[in-house]
Amino acid sequence: MKVLITDKLADEAIELLKREGFDTKYEELDHDALLQEIADYDALIVRSRTKVTADIIEKGAKGKLKVIGRAGIGVDNIDVDKATELGIKVVNAPTGSTISVAELTIAHMLALARSIPKADSSMKKGEWIKKQLKGIELHGKTLGLIGSGRIAQHVARIAKGLGMNILVYSPHCTDEKARKMGARRATLEEVLREADFVSLHIPKTKDTYHLIDREKLSLMKRTAYLINCARGGVVDEEALYEFLRDGRIAGAAIDVFEEEPPKGSKLLDLDNVVLTPHIGANTTEAQIRAGTICAEQVIKVLRGEEPEFWVNKR
Repeated sequence: MKVLITDKLADEAIELLKREGFDTKYEELDHDALLQEIADYDALIVRSRTKVTADIIEKGAKGKLKVIGRAGIGVDNIDVDKATELGIKVVNAPTGSTISVAELTIAHMLALARSIPKADSSMKKGEWIKKQLKGIELHGKTLGLIGSGRIAQHVARIAKGLGMNILVYSPHCTDEKARKMGARRATLEEVLREADFVSLHIPKTKDTYHLIDREKLSLMKRTAYLINCARGGVVDEEALYEFLRDGRIAGAAIDVFEEEPPKGSKLLDLDNVVLTPHIGANTTEAQIRAGTICAEQVIKVLRGEEPEFWVNKR
């Protein structure tokens, strides 16, 4: 059986596929090239760069395609509905990047609290602006988590160790789950009103698109910070820009954007926002875990076994 990989995958994952006897090809194809080749492959493995659109899936279904693997968590770059309609399994690796994304979230909080990017930049310009860089401690502050999945849970564990108070909102979060996280379950409005740091840990869906809009931002304290290491599109970036520009919230840290790269984004012009280029899962450890977990899921499907992380199971 043949496996096509169109985004950079950990060597360990590729070696696993080859060791298990699969004819494996890695090539970063654009949409048209992938459309031409997909029918010849039993499996497709991607990360976030490749957009697996309906026409690609339809072409694959007419050939040999049985499974699409996403070496990561989010599958918004895959037309899961079309894959489901045509009987093609979609699998992912939801546990691969948990630690890395959680640690980046905490790093962003610290960067905001202590103005680390501004301090670094000023030093490299030969400046000594110590008096302008008075920060705040995380200890004793309230962290509001929107989402209660694996990453949010790990963020909560680290934040608890830093002495933070934790609120959590999720439609799927019970009082018992919140208690295990060391948090208090709250409404979305309570999280936004009470938290000193609001961190997003939700997928991008039709229900979460621009969840954080002008109305939601207006609930936040002027001294509060927003962190998004989840998915681009869950924050209305135009509204966020206006609130940051006008000082209606203190700052933000953003790792994911509605358009990537965010060319021409007004956020690039602000001093009170920390921006990183979607690096949440971009660690050596996370890439090895995500790649090998995804490869294992694909192998199971191709062997007629049931995978653990089957996104469109019916």
